[in-house]
Amino acid sequence: MLFNSYEFIFAFLPITFFIYFYLNSKRQTESSKGFLVFASLFFYSWWNIVYLPLILSSMLFNYVIGNILNGNKVNSKKQINKKIILSIGIIANVSLLGYFKYSDFFIQNANLLTDGNIPTLNLALPLAISFFTFQQIAYLVDSYRKETQEYDFLNYALFVAFFPQLIAGPIVHHKEMMPQFASKWNKVKNYKNIALGLFIFSIGLFKKVVIADTFSIWATKGFDIAQILPLFEAWMTSLSYTFQLYFDFSGYTDMAIGAALLFNIKLPINFNSPYKALDIQDFWRRWHMTLSRFLRDYIYIPLGGNRKGSFRTYNNLLATFVIGGLWHGAGWTFIFWGFLHGIALVIHKFWKSFNLTMNRYFAWFITFNFVNIAWVFFRAKEWDDAIKVLKGMFGLSGIVFPNILAEKLTPLSAYGVKFGGFLESITSSAKDGRYLMISLLIVILIILIFKNSNQMIKNFYPTKRVLLFTVIIFVISLLKFNEYSEFLYFRF
Repeated sequence: MLFNSYEFIFAFLPITFFIYFYLNSKRQTESSKGFLVFASLFFYSWWNIVYLPLILSSMLFNYVIGNILNGNKVNSKKQINKKIILSIGIIANVSLLGYFKYSDFFIQNANLLTDGNIPTLNLALPLAISFFTFQQIAYLVDSYRKETQEYDFLNYALFVAFFPQLIAGPIVHHKEMMPQFASKWNKVKNYKNIALGLFIFSIGLFKKVVIADTFSIWATKGFDIAQILPLFEAWMTSLSYTFQLYFDFSGYTDMAIGAALLFNIKLPINFNSPYKALDIQDFWRRWHMTLSRFLRDYIYIPLGGNRKGSFRTYNNLLATFVIGGLWHGAGWTFIFWGFLHGIALVIHKFWKSFNLTMNRYFAWFITFNFVNIAWVFFRAKEWDDAIKVLKGMFGLSGIVFPNILAEKLTPLSAYGVKFGGFLESITSSAKDGRYLMISLLIVILIILIFKNSNQMIKNFYPTKRVLLFTVIIFVISLLKFNEYSEFLYFRF
């Protein structure tokens, strides 16, 4: 079930909301909690009920392991046992993720290296497995560190399965979620939270179906359909995907935050205007912030962080982001994308070690364009698709100008510049081409100038003007419900 679907908006969400608070009003706390777990699992099963036993088994296993870690007393013998139990828990979670997500990737590469013919398994990737796996690994590590404990399976199931954040995050910690569910103040309807939730949900819906899905058309034509991309078409293709991905995922996060607020639950911030970043470290402090937090706390720091000298720090950064790239997808293009970001962070850290500075506008320009170019590998289905786009971006596939400039720029014809057919590789008409350029200009201004969702939440106050704005963008979004459009991070 998609957030951007009639079933979710007009059936699942309101029914779940009213039954949950009705049970709470009757002081049926355990029943309301159980119902929310049931509703969340129903939400998860909507795509494919076959994978329901998988998430239930995963939850039960991690609940048991977490209880063992919480129950052990602190002494040297038990400490060794706890390390073994934690290792078993992490290995089991990673193995489950690896089996479904990476089996075919390793088989294909093994066949390539050995000239073998091992048949691939062709496993369908269970929905949300990357997210609920990382979330539960974090829980086990936190339990080992005595930072959290949970002896009630219903509570634990709610922590893992709560539907607003189940499918694509944010990746949350037990200690930042369960106290909210336990609070008696959160068991009654809060009309300000309802107004804020609907406001933020509507913004996220607009981001997804109006902005992201529009840019997806041009990105798909450029990456998957066009055979050759001249200079401008290549840049329009890469920028279309850069904005599609941002508005798709930040839109999902806004909708998740908005839906959770209806139940008086505040999810952690996951985006903070990442395309305003002035360096690559700043970017990762703003983009998919809960994943960055996980990578830092559970991979980078355990590897040694920056505690063992510069060379070790650089290696730890590189390893962390290669793992981050692999987490996003089973393919060398994802690994290379992670490698690029790891190298960029190494260069940034080396640069900072000399206390060097850069003009902020130039710093933004470099950061944004690096991120934009790196996204090419993130989006490309094959290496050839990435090379096709990059060749075009660096002018190696020719340059095409509009016919209107032919007279003024005629001398450029001698250098292979062509006129006519401007943007025809990724647009259906001249009008569509103008629409693309105007859309790019508008979203750049939105991203760089206007307040982001987090700032809107802080300054929110329900007024008639806010209500009118919410209704308008909600109705516009509904009018765009013309086809199935899943969120990009559902694939990861």
